[in-house]
Amino acid sequence: MKIKILCALLLTLLLASCGEYNKILKSRDAELKYTYAKKYFDEKKYGRTTTLLEEILSVYTGSAKEQEILFLLAQAYFYDKDYVTATQYYTRYYNKFPKGDYTELARFNAAYGLYLDSPDARLDQGSTVKGIQEFQNFLEYFPQSEKAPEAQDYMFKLQEKLAYKDFLAARLYYNLGLYMGNNYEACIVTSREALKSYPFSEFAEEFQILIVRARYELAYHSVEEKKPTRYRDLLDEHFNYKNMFPSGKYLKESEKYYRQALKALGQEIDQETNEAVQQELSK
Repeated sequence: MKIKILCALLLTLLLASCGEYNKILKSRDAELKYTYAKKYFDEKKYGRTTTLLEEILSVYTGSAKEQEILFLLAQAYFYDKDYVTATQYYTRYYNKFPKGDYTELARFNAAYGLYLDSPDARLDQGSTVKGIQEFQNFLEYFPQSEKAPEAQDYMFKLQEKLAYKDFLAARLYYNLGLYMGNNYEACIVTSREALKSYPFSEFAEEFQILIVRARYELAYHSVEEKKPTRYRDLLDEHFNYKNMFPSGKYLKESEKYYRQALKALGQEIDQETNEAVQQELSK
């Protein structure tokens, strides 16, 4: 019996709330809608907040309240997890009010929303790239902000996601090998570009060993006249790996390819030659 009474009371309150909201929606009083939009925001009814604010934004364009309405709209969309729309309003806010009361937070949240919206590395990374740019802009405008370390951390995580996406592509090219074309060369190009773009990535060693492996496969499967040049390219990449990761987890594997390259080139494997080549490559 008590449960039935409680359900009835809740239903009554819900209907009353909906009735109130519908009356506000139908009203032509912009100030009333503005007041209720803030009330609904405080109650975490973000859908109602955005609906009301969208309706009255044009009314207050150019007024003192426009700044607060734009920011409140962005915040409501952000808390409602519509990060793309939130970023659009944050961007609109800080472009129109570059020295506004909420500009620092708007710039940060514009970037952070894109960070939260960034998809799995296997998917399109448009939000990730844009998020990195927004964090860079934030750090440029507010280098001393207390949120600067946080922004740098998020930006690095987004860059790591892009590096991981490149790693997946490079690994796929390597696994495809000579299937329907020279995928080893594509693996090398992708890995090298990734090393340039993300030199401090946790995937840096993975990129370099992929280059070594792909160089070996290219040389091994080459026609005879191209083998010497390609095995010498492999030697170069082995020493690149060794110089970059002197205690690398793939060092033994890289040295195996190095010995096979020397054997294919008809060279002796001795310590003196090894050290001489390394010194020459390090110049």
